[in-house]
Amino acid sequence: MGERPVLVEMPKVGKSLDRRTARDLIAEKIMVLIATNLLRPGDDLPGERELANVMHVSRETVRGAIQQLAARNILEVAQGSRTRVSNIDLSHLPVTIVSSNAIDSYDLESVHAARLHVELKVVGDAAEAIDDQTIAKLEGLLEAHRVGGDDAMRFLICDREFHIAIYRSCGNPLLADFVTDLYTYMMDFRRSAMSQPGAIAASYHDHLEILEGLRRRDREAVTQAFHRHLLRIYATTKELVAHASSRMKVSRGEQD
Repeated sequence: MGERPVLVEMPKVGKSLDRRTARDLIAEKIMVLIATNLLRPGDDLPGERELANVMHVSRETVRGAIQQLAARNILEVAQGSRTRVSNIDLSHLPVTIVSSNAIDSYDLESVHAARLHVELKVVGDAAEAIDDQTIAKLEGLLEAHRVGGDDAMRFLICDREFHIAIYRSCGNPLLADFVTDLYTYMMDFRRSAMSQPGAIAASYHDHLEILEGLRRRDREAVTQAFHRHLLRIYATTKELVAHASSRMKVSRGEQD
């Protein structure tokens, strides 16, 4: 009848039952970075050591993931030069529940309201349930933030790992996946926003406050710090979206 099986249409569930290797998981993470426009065609991938530190795996695991993606023509690996993202569009891929295209189809106000409504609940629960191993991971990511300089792409790779580690500590994997999808909203604008002077330093300060609250398992401190962080993300994204809209109008010869 031409109908596709129902299971083909469903997002992956029961990921813990998969037999994916660490290499497979890192390959998927890199594909998500491309799907959400954090990594763009032509971008040089951070070095193996850098990715291994951020993703808490061995360099051999990262190398295997890169080789896997190169075999699929998602990455370009050349002797004597940095690994580069191929000219490929992965925006159709599901990030967790839906694709980045699906999230980006919503307006900024709706996404921001959803983040305030759901994400603050998730990180509050995480503050009460987070374990010492995750705290140590967050501390390592903040150190990677600190030494990463002003490279917006590298900062956002660390930023993504920082946020997701907290989301996953909430104890509800569905909510964690949902807020992860919200996090990916307009990632191309987020990369531009983080390229602005002082933006990385401001986010780094936000993360320090969040981590301090998590160390104390202080739900109120964590939710307040995240609230300030989300307001900053909203304000910078709104400014860039408005600027892009104005430029588009000028290019079309439109007037307000």
